[in-house]
Amino acid sequence: MIRFAALGDSVTSGFGDPLPTGGWRGWAVLLADALGDGRAGAGGAVELHNLAVSGARIADVADHQLPEALTLRPHLASVLVGMNDTLRGDFDVDALGRGLTDVIGALTGCGAAVLTARLPDPGRMFRLPGVIARPLRRRMEALNDALDEIAASHGTIHVDLAGSSDHALYARTNWSVDRLHPSERGHRLLAFRFATALREAGHPVPRLPGLTATNPEPTLGQRLWWMATQGNRWLLRRSTDLLPTLARMAAAECWDGVRGRAGATERDLPPNLQLPPNLHLPPNLADRLPGVEGAGCDGPAAPG
Repeated sequence: MIRFAALGDSVTSGFGDPLPTGGWRGWAVLLADALGDGRAGAGGAVELHNLAVSGARIADVADHQLPEALTLRPHLASVLVGMNDTLRGDFDVDALGRGLTDVIGALTGCGAAVLTARLPDPGRMFRLPGVIARPLRRRMEALNDALDEIAASHGTIHVDLAGSSDHALYARTNWSVDRLHPSERGHRLLAFRFATALREAGHPVPRLPGLTATNPEPTLGQRLWWMATQGNRWLLRRSTDLLPTLARMAAAECWDGVRGRAGATERDLPPNLQLPPNLHLPPNLADRLPGVEGAGCDGPAAPG
């Protein structure tokens, strides 16, 4: 029996990959199925414990999911978290790196093989205007740099999901209508990438997960209905942290231009700086960020 503990947020919970009978499946289930294929008779079936919680941030994983995972003494664990943190006003890459180090170090310390990943660029996912996309990208690059260092020091099985030159990762068909959660195809791609990395690292992988979607894809009408009835409403309800953060990041980007240098962050802003009168967030920003619950990867996901 292989015990697999999956830690993270709504992506690992399976949001974006709805089952026809209700509920979510997701990449962790697809990976567990592939790892356990043909093994049941030999005592090698995979026992998946999906501990991921919608809306989780790195601190949530460290405080709540990790203790439960350690009691399981897993043979395999995954830690896929951080997107929510990049979209919040209290982003601190040093603190986040320490939290990830504690989580991953504890899992490897108990003997688990740990899956980690570089995370995709949210600005590219949402197709945001440059004044917002650039500072978001810098945040994610800083977090990914920390993940790379942690993966190297703890010997995790590390997968690149940032894919700056990999257009397949950002293909529209791999994302659900909210552009935040993978679609079924996207979840299959994640499972395929992790299974391939496990095999390349010398772990037995009986088969690779299939990449072809098997559930009916939502119709255009279903996608439009979801956006009209839920997507924009969620954003407005949860915008008290997200939109001020995006506005401040945009102001930092403009301040960067005023000072004639690159790479400004919110910390570089003078405390009394006001948004320039000619700086306006896009009026359709809610359409570009539908379904963002708690300013990150949470809330009921859109149809795939």
